[in-house]
Amino acid sequence: MLCSRPGKTQFTEVEAAEELGISVMQLRQLIRSHVVESEEDLRNVPIAQFQLSDLLLLRLLTGQLSATSAVAQQ
Repeated sequence: MLCSRPGKTQFTEVEAAEELGISVMQLRQLIRSHVVESEEDLRNVPIAQFQLSDLLLLRLLTGQLSATSAVAQQ
C-alpha cells in the first residue's frame, strides 16, 4: 500500500517519512545519497513537499516496494 491517507496528494517531510515507515533523519539521508548532488543543494530546499510519485520513488530506493510486491505475489 503506497498511501495510508486517501485523497492526499502532497506530503510534508514528516508525513513522507511516516508513509515510508522511516525516520525523518533516514529520509534526509536517502535524499542526500540518491537525489541531491551536494549539501548545498539540500539547503536550497528549505521546505520539502513530496508528491505520491516522490513517495513511490523513495519507496523503491528503500527496497520496500520489492519486498511488499514479493509478499503480495505469494
